[in-house]
Amino acid sequence: MAASMERSRGEGFAGCPRTGKPWWGLIVLLFSLSYLPMATALVEGLYCGRDVCYDVLGVTREASKAEIAPGEPGLEGETRETAQTKFLLVATAYETLKDEDTRRDYDYMLDHPEEYYQHYYTYYRRQLTPKVDVRIVILVTICAISIFQYYSWHSSYNEAINHLMTVPKYRIQAMEIAKQQGLLNRTKEKGKNRRSKEEIREQDEEVIRDIIKNKIDIKGGYQKPNLSDILLCQIVLFPYYLTNYLAWYISWVYRFTICREEYGDEEKLYIIRRYMRMSQSQFDTLDENTRQTFLEKQLWIKENYEVRDFQKQQEEEMKIKMATDPRMKRYRRWMKNEGPGRLTFIDE
Repeated sequence: MAASMERSRGEGFAGCPRTGKPWWGLIVLLFSLSYLPMATALVEGLYCGRDVCYDVLGVTREASKAEIAPGEPGLEGETRETAQTKFLLVATAYETLKDEDTRRDYDYMLDHPEEYYQHYYTYYRRQLTPKVDVRIVILVTICAISIFQYYSWHSSYNEAINHLMTVPKYRIQAMEIAKQQGLLNRTKEKGKNRRSKEEIREQDEEVIRDIIKNKIDIKGGYQKPNLSDILLCQIVLFPYYLTNYLAWYISWVYRFTICREEYGDEEKLYIIRRYMRMSQSQFDTLDENTRQTFLEKQLWIKENYEVRDFQKQQEEEMKIKMATDPRMKRYRRWMKNEGPGRLTFIDE
């Protein structure tokens, strides 16, 4: 009996031998694992690293925003490197906790350490996101584009004016205006004020240029650029343009669809321009005779406007013009006899 009692003490249930390890070891292991998530939540490279940002500033997680302040770390007996490290740690803790969004992400990381990759993504996404307001970035971009547009258009406009000074139509018209205003053929100065022929010619050219720019109606691609055409003004004035367009459209429908009012010349040219798919500036470059031809052919009536026939007619007119132009005849003869290898023309 005594022997069996001793055997039962040396064996476990079902005859299994004892391991010799006490049960309290398992309890300690489970208790230690309960603290493991908190330890793994602190990762190098994220926020304050292995240190808790609240502990670095000496505050609790329930501290208000006013209670969070960058304290002075104790630097007695510290080397320069360690002191700099402490300063950076305090600054990082303050930057983390003073912002509500960053603090919320940090608290979430402490409470959910298992979402390891999600914490990395959230942290570096916030670090790489520009701190500047997106609206300011958009406004600066629009202003930069608008400035570039304005100066680019002005440069093109000046080049166009230089070209128009060589066009007989505009040059003669400008010279007539200048003569009427007494700006050309001035009496020559005497003595010290006497100018050379070159200076007189340059001044006359400047007078002609100024008249073409300011006193001759130039439309189409040569029109002077306006501030209202740049992107910034277009965006600001968009409600105004939209209101005008809606008012015009309602008026158009009421006059010509409901009331069956007849089209005027302006409305007819508008319809023709839409059929031709031309912008207003492109349509303005056409001369008055061409527009009158459009009206005579009644091209505002859709049945009368056939794109292919109209384009074919335009091409035929261009061929006739090229065939009757003496300069084109000389050019074709040069191409036939001399070719592009020689720079000599043969007159008829």
